[in-house]
Amino acid sequence: MPGTPEEVWEAIATGPGISSWYVPHTVEERQGGAATASFGPGPEMQIEGRVHVWDPPHRIVFGGESLEGGLAFEWLVEARDGGTCVVRLVNSGFGDGQPWDDQYDDMTGGWRLFLRNLWLHRTHFAGQHGVAALPMAMWPVAGEEAWSRLASAIGLPLRAGAGERVATSGDGVPPLAGTVADASPTTLTLLLDEPAPGTAFLAAEGHGVSVWAYLYGDDAAERADAHQQGWQAWLASMAG
Repeated sequence: MPGTPEEVWEAIATGPGISSWYVPHTVEERQGGAATASFGPGPEMQIEGRVHVWDPPHRIVFGGESLEGGLAFEWLVEARDGGTCVVRLVNSGFGDGQPWDDQYDDMTGGWRLFLRNLWLHRTHFAGQHGVAALPMAMWPVAGEEAWSRLASAIGLPLRAGAGERVATSGDGVPPLAGTVADASPTTLTLLLDEPAPGTAFLAAEGHGVSVWAYLYGDDAAERADAHQQGWQAWLASMAG
């Protein structure tokens, strides 16, 4: 990860830092402090937690009110040469049975996207804070079929290569354009230039289809709100 331990710590252990590449967060920056992750507008989407270990700039552990029987997220930061760090995430606390297996699989895929976004944040927007917009909808089709439907509807290639510039097109499709940073059969990660400088990933995970963006600049909040509203409406219109 580009940056000193102190710079990387700001990105993984503070509310504005985490909000720039994951989901909106508030963090009381101390041992035992409260931490809240917002995955959407409803009260059921506000996940309350706590800072169980606070050892800046090398180790922080997030979890529920108690770590007994629950999920925990341990971040470890170690300095390397050339102004870089190694960042490790240990996600623990999984149980037995199919529901836990499914949650493990979902988190494994999700963390790949978010950790890549963290790297993009530190590489291209160091010293800045992004504003997240997280539109998503549930579609009647899933996986690669949902991805094919999404890509076709918004004018993106079904398979895009790293370094390729892509842009949405079509009647009623909100603007989104940038350079491909990563791609998989059901995801596309972009370094954005439209609607603002930032990052985005488009994903079809199960029946959930998302077009999440993290925007920077003086008018980032306004543009993020427009992205949220425009894409949320469009995704909902395609869900029937």
